[in-house]
Amino acid sequence: MALDTFERSAPPIFRQGLSATAKLVLLSLLSVLLMASDHRFQISQPLRSGIAVVLAPLQWLSLQPVRAFSGLGAYFGDLEKAQDAAQNFQTRTIAQAQRLQQVEQLAQENAQLRELLDLRSQFAGPSKAVEVLYDTADPYTDRLVVDRGSVAGLVQGSAVIDVGGVVGQVTRVYPLVSEVTLLTDRGQSIPVMNARTGTRHVAIGDANSQGGELELKFVPSGTDIKSGDLLTTSGIDGVYPPGLHVGLVSHIDRRVDSSFARVQATPTAKPRGRHLLVLMPVKDWPAVPVAPPEPKRKGKGRTTASGATP
Repeated sequence: MALDTFERSAPPIFRQGLSATAKLVLLSLLSVLLMASDHRFQISQPLRSGIAVVLAPLQWLSLQPVRAFSGLGAYFGDLEKAQDAAQNFQTRTIAQAQRLQQVEQLAQENAQLRELLDLRSQFAGPSKAVEVLYDTADPYTDRLVVDRGSVAGLVQGSAVIDVGGVVGQVTRVYPLVSEVTLLTDRGQSIPVMNARTGTRHVAIGDANSQGGELELKFVPSGTDIKSGDLLTTSGIDGVYPPGLHVGLVSHIDRRVDSSFARVQATPTAKPRGRHLLVLMPVKDWPAVPVAPPEPKRKGKGRTTASGATP
């Protein structure tokens, strides 16, 4: 019978209670009651404060990766800005240094041009200021290329000088440029005179010297010449005007087995600047008109033999 009863009545699996609608209404009323009570009496404020105190370290710890990432990004951003600022500063510094060098170079060129103008006024013949463009590529010659040619009136054989004295001679003339052979070139020669003794010699470029020296040819061993003697142009060749500085005697070798002494001289003019002065050959200079003698002024009275004026 028990088996029969068990088969007819099913055992209760779920407890029977309030319906879902009733539960919803009840919980809603309870929520409204709790919110009103909390708003009126601040019931949950201590609980919130305690929870905030407990959660503060966790919040700080959770914010650290974000802060670290933001700080790292700001660091690299500031580093990049600092590098850009340093690069801009370095660029401005280089530009200012370049301008300063250009100003110094212009000041030196201005001083050289003033000296050339003062030197130009000392010669009666025509002269032209030229600018050095570059050195020739031939390693066995000492030549310069200047920016004036036959169009500007330069002729072959013209003397080239600077404030120190004779630099060389124009050896090739083209329409727009010209070649200047320096005194130290082994194929260049110039007649010189010892300013102390007045003796004349011929100086040529010394090819054996490394520093660009001059050598006086065919100087007798007994010639009165000393180290430090000033050599100037003699003016007998019709190219160089007399009195231009050429060099200073630097070394004298009086050989026993030779009747000639080996004399070396250092040029006084070394083309350090960019501007030079070209003098036309002396034979092409215009003749300087000679002023007629002034007539003698007649006295107011006539002097007698006794010296008295009547």
